[in-house]
Amino acid sequence: MEVGQRLPEVLGKDQDGKEIKLSDFKGRKLVLYVYPKDSTPGCTNEACNLRDNYERFLSLGYAVVGVSIQSAESHKKFIAKYDLPFPLIADTDKTLVTALGVYGEKKMYGKTTIGTFRTTFVADEDGVITEIFKPRQIKVKEHAAQILGDK
Repeated sequence: MEVGQRLPEVLGKDQDGKEIKLSDFKGRKLVLYVYPKDSTPGCTNEACNLRDNYERFLSLGYAVVGVSIQSAESHKKFIAKYDLPFPLIADTDKTLVTALGVYGEKKMYGKTTIGTFRTTFVADEDGVITEIFKPRQIKVKEHAAQILGDK
């Protein structure tokens, strides 16, 4: 997906099996952050940075939703362990990450693997993408400041 395109209406099911739709966020800006794997160092740092700035996101009119291909059960443990206040979509069938164009072949530690590319989509109140942070741009320990531009 690219800036100017609208995010898909059905985003997926969260850690509790609740269907998450784009229309759930009508009137709010959305931070849809896609990450490779629960409880890994980079993903944990990113999630905790967003958690630590969550009230700031809310006060500025943003909703925050995470996405990875792990199971709802894995997400529940991740949320409980790190006290994450936002939903995590369990995209186990890779429908959303494929639609977003953030799943495929990548190099990691010199090896070619298939996986999820850490990417963040910021959408306006109508679900139109206004900004995309791609893998090499994301600073996991400072990602909230990147997204908010230190507003």
